[in-house]
Amino acid sequence: MKPALEQVWSWLGEVPDPEIPVISLTDLGIIRDVAYAGETLVVTVTPTYSGCPATSVINFEIDKKLREEGVSDLRLERQLTPPWTTDWIKPEAREALKAYGIAPPIDGTAADGVLAGRISRLTGASNLAVACPRCGSTHTEKVSQFGSTPCKAAYRCRDCLEPFDYFKCI
Repeated sequence: MKPALEQVWSWLGEVPDPEIPVISLTDLGIIRDVAYAGETLVVTVTPTYSGCPATSVINFEIDKKLREEGVSDLRLERQLTPPWTTDWIKPEAREALKAYGIAPPIDGTAADGVLAGRISRLTGASNLAVACPRCGSTHTEKVSQFGSTPCKAAYRCRDCLEPFDYFKCI
């Protein structure tokens, strides 16, 4: 018997992101679709970016979870268009990131730098006001464009002096 799609979504909501275990793949928004093609369950995944090194681990964990739940006829599909964006991260996942010590992406920023460039020209600031997930201060500075993983940037709080990752907007 084929499990209901709602049940499949629930199971996928239990699969943690391999790089940030406090959020699930569904919270991250990379599970694009779950549907049946005849008897085959098709799970469509959009990686956070096309070169994401965790993609194979993510696919493995999806496959493992669904097979553990009894799904034997399964196909994973990769969808790159439209590309994933941080706008797809659920609000509760943003709070979980913050509680875990990672500054969540700032709403309205994008990889093309349009908003960031506009803010920089208007304010003369070289960085967005990324709030420290530990103390909440926006008196922070970017230390490196790359943090603990390629999708994060390394920041430091100038008030509490703690380093932290910022989940970059894509």
